[in-house]
Amino acid sequence: QVQLVESGGGLVQAGGSLRLSCAASGRTFSSYAVGWFRQAPGKERTVVAVVTRSGGSTYYADSVKGRFTISRDNAKNTVYLQMNSLKPEDTAVYYCAAALMNSDRYYYTVPGAYDYWGQGTQATVSS
Repeated sequence: QVQLVESGGGLVQAGGSLRLSCAASGRTFSSYAVGWFRQAPGKERTVVAVVTRSGGSTYYADSVKGRFTISRDNAKNTVYLQMNSLKPEDTAVYYCAAALMNSDRYYYTVPGAYDYWGQGTQATVSS
């Protein structure tokens, strides 16, 4: 069982930055790939970024490449999402999710593949 708690959301002007954190409980956190997803009102939940168990590999949605950075600190059971050069279209509720993986070589990008979810944190970017 893994419990996830997101923090770091807020209101920022376009061009600004936010750093989201996802704190996990459980002693086997390093066995999980972790993804950040977002959901805007009236839209589907979509992947933003994913990091493998060790942090050795990452994935980014095209819309955030070059602006967002995902990282993890397994000693602290925490995954981060650094969001720079924010745009109004980045406004959404951001969720972190964990998927148990038996290999560090793979990750998932679809929400249905993830086993555990946090409650979400709102990020609002004003123009």
